[in-house]
Amino acid sequence: MSPQSQSPSSTVVDAGDCWQLQEAKARFSEVVRRASEEGPQHVTVNGRKRAVILSTAEYVRLRGRPTGKLLVELMGDSPLTDVIMEHPKIRGPVRDVEL
Repeated sequence: MSPQSQSPSSTVVDAGDCWQLQEAKARFSEVVRRASEEGPQHVTVNGRKRAVILSTAEYVRLRGRPTGKLLVELMGDSPLTDVIMEHPKIRGPVRDVEL
């Protein structure tokens, strides 16, 4: 790994956590392993940070577990809550399944 130049607006990143895209592609298994064991791995293109590889645990910590709560809230806050949508019930063929 070679150290990458940093733009003034970017955060400071340890050179050991920064990969050129071509090197990251060639050593992707190592990049993923390091993300899991050492923390986020930054990928640069033309000397500029373009992506970060995270472990699943770090991603879930940052993003949270999907619960559907936001969709339920969005639907509940909709001005169309009084609209009744009719949908015909369709019966398809049923087959026997041995258990």
